[in-house]
Amino acid sequence: MLVKKWMTKDVITVNADDSMQHAIHILKEHKLRLLPVMDKGELVGIISDGDLKKASPSDATSLDIHELIYLTSKIKIKDLMKKNPYRISPDTSAEEAAAIMLEKRISGLPVTDDKGKLEGIITKSDIFRLLISLTCLAGRGIQIAIQLKDNPGSIKEMRDIIHQFKGRTASVLSSSEKSPDGFINVYLRIYDIERNTIPSILEEMKKHGELLYVIDHKDNTRQIFEV
Repeated sequence: MLVKKWMTKDVITVNADDSMQHAIHILKEHKLRLLPVMDKGELVGIISDGDLKKASPSDATSLDIHELIYLTSKIKIKDLMKKNPYRISPDTSAEEAAAIMLEKRISGLPVTDDKGKLEGIITKSDIFRLLISLTCLAGRGIQIAIQLKDNPGSIKEMRDIIHQFKGRTASVLSSSEKSPDGFINVYLRIYDIERNTIPSILEEMKKHGELLYVIDHKDNTRQIFEV
């Protein structure tokens, strides 16, 4: 899952010499939270709605609306932006991008090529979109989570059960996080399955491991099991 597959490519930018008022207008018009800042075609910074809010006059100010507009039209983006922003390449994985955003407490990252040319931007919203695509939520599929012994072929056994009942495995994720030593948690996303076969699928799976939960996004039903 590389960033270049999930980033926004048609990036809306502002210039370093644009006014604060212009940045506020662009963010509101396009419902964005941050903007790459350019100077002579080069990425020089990034400005967020948080940066603009910090620089905006307090609600308790005695300035009238005309004075506020005049003030924000005089303040330049280059005086408010974060300079030399963190940036990543298109071949960065989405997981790496998410880790950087979490660690640095930022809501997005410019994506540049090896020459520094802006190619796109990836934000928390893009990461959320990726997560939704992996969980069958958008397609109203079924999620089954099961804890298995970490043995060769254990995941294949689960897929074989699903295929036995004419289902399609859209994706499989596995993790040893939050599981006992020697076990893995496996998360299967299933489509094209007759709902009346689900109890039989679960009975077969229970012969191999401990079920964690089952969520049917079509019917919005769920079963949560104790482990």
